[in-house]
Amino acid sequence: MRITELLDKRSIRIDGAPKSKNEALDQMVELMAKSGKINDLEAYRQEVYRREEEGTTGVGEGIAIPHGKGAFVDKPGLAAMVVKDGVDYDSLDGEPVHLIFLIAAPNTKDNVHLDVLSKLSVLLMDEDFSRALQNAKSPEEFMKIVDEADQEAPDLDEKLKADEATSEDQFRILAVTACPTGIAHTYMAAEGLEKAAKAKGCFIKVETRGSGGAKNVLTAEEIKNADCIIVAADTKVPMDRFNGKKLIEVQVSDGISKADKLIEQAMSGNVPVYTASENAEVSEKKAGGSKGHQIYMQLMNGVSHMLPFVVGGGILIALAFLIDGLCVDMTSLTAEARQSFGSITPVAATLKSIGDLAFGFMLPVLAGFIAMSIADRPGLAVGFVGGAIAANGKSGFLGALVAGFLAGYLILLLKKLFEKLPEALEKIAPVLLYPVFGILIVGLVMTFVVEPPIGALNTALNTALTNMSGSSKVLLGIIVAGMMAVDMGGPFNKAAYVFGTASIAAGNYGIMAAVMIGGMVPPCAIALASLLFKDKFTKTERESAPTNFIMGLAFITEGAIPFAASDPLHVIPACVIGSGLAGALSMAFNCTLMAPHGGIFVFPVVGNPLMYLAALAAGTVVGALMLGVLKKKIAE
Repeated sequence: MRITELLDKRSIRIDGAPKSKNEALDQMVELMAKSGKINDLEAYRQEVYRREEEGTTGVGEGIAIPHGKGAFVDKPGLAAMVVKDGVDYDSLDGEPVHLIFLIAAPNTKDNVHLDVLSKLSVLLMDEDFSRALQNAKSPEEFMKIVDEADQEAPDLDEKLKADEATSEDQFRILAVTACPTGIAHTYMAAEGLEKAAKAKGCFIKVETRGSGGAKNVLTAEEIKNADCIIVAADTKVPMDRFNGKKLIEVQVSDGISKADKLIEQAMSGNVPVYTASENAEVSEKKAGGSKGHQIYMQLMNGVSHMLPFVVGGGILIALAFLIDGLCVDMTSLTAEARQSFGSITPVAATLKSIGDLAFGFMLPVLAGFIAMSIADRPGLAVGFVGGAIAANGKSGFLGALVAGFLAGYLILLLKKLFEKLPEALEKIAPVLLYPVFGILIVGLVMTFVVEPPIGALNTALNTALTNMSGSSKVLLGIIVAGMMAVDMGGPFNKAAYVFGTASIAAGNYGIMAAVMIGGMVPPCAIALASLLFKDKFTKTERESAPTNFIMGLAFITEGAIPFAASDPLHVIPACVIGSGLAGALSMAFNCTLMAPHGGIFVFPVVGNPLMYLAALAAGTVVGALMLGVLKKKIAE
């Protein structure tokens, strides 16, 4: 297949003049639509923007190669635009972009088009080729320049293979390049490293791990004889084969923009030796290398593993409350008996015990997988223990967060301390030294350093709420409901919930109603906002909207945590406002609740249920509108 088979004259513009990166992307998507290869233009546009979030596709030297891949593409295609005056594109080198190629790739087993797109990516590294395209006078001339270069270019795989005839004194470098989509950056990084190495007189062989699979794979003999390995990747790469070799690990974009520096560093010898974890098979680098981004990804690793326990356990608990609500006359029960609501009937008791068990794993799993994302498998057990201490103590969700990061970085410290050990002891460190010292230190720190202040914070919050119980009902409703949305499982949330359940025992059912509605609003508001303001949520976030409605209605506030964690400064205030309004209306309407949990499943035991629904709807709508106002568009 030729490159020009993917191009269409209707999708080439030689006089582009976008004023911003977003405008450039929108114009490129519209150009692609003219080729008739896209069946869902909006879905394709969102994917192009989502890919841009992972890392800029402005690869430097005035070139940008945005791309989108998915079922919304019928046939592979290219769109192109020349921007004579340039556009600020947030490129790797900070320079304006003058030439943009947009790629559309379908989800098909036949990946022949990927080789073509990869060849184009490598061609664009040639300054003469890209300059000729920028000077084209018409779409026809543009296509002719591409076709002539394509005809003269060697086969991509052959081009990337190293010349085996090397002298013994030649410095030998092996490299691996990979990007999330495996279309453009993978091959541009390979080309950049190859050119830089040959300029320095080095031998180099590059393994490319694109969408079509791994090619030019490095052999065990080549790895053994290599002087240095360079891994430029933003996705999973098999790493254990490089154990004991000098290795440089960077983002794929560095292979494009910093190839010369990488080769110089490799030749300098000032490179750390890679040590594979005993059980580790792959290393995964995420796009974006800032410390803040790394912490965010570590947090999300814990949250994503935690959510199944929250959803499964929470809904089982809610079903237990529903069954008791339908089978038991709450008005005939004593205040003490109401505390067992959800476990009164045998079926409800069984469901609740299973749900409680699943819910109990929530915080240990959160802390364990945060630690694992930082320190690999040795961090898992240490994080689990720290999370369990938080769950069984008073620090709750916030304590588990501290435990996860504490455990992960503690294991990294222990690895540093133990790296000088004799080889015999070094081999048993992951199964003996790390867990023993790690669990001991985390346990002591959590028990004597973390738990006391956060436990005291919880106690202070409960005391403050108790002292307010005689004040304005509406104000109290705003406070307890708003607290449910502040940290969604942390000290403020737990303090408000404990205060609500304690009020049930005292016969005050209005406070629990305000507490529960405050916890239901955040997931519901986020779900509604993702439907109303699609340009302010990623595709993944929009797809989770139905789940968040269910979790919100089931009083599982934790469903909002991923959204709040990714954009706390905008999501949390909006949720607090929506929850506070719902709590105020619940109090104003004299709504009551005898059950300490259950969401919509316990509405049979809600006093004034129609107005309670109205309060929930009002809080959800206001929270969603606030999200629409406060959150920025995804592209921004």
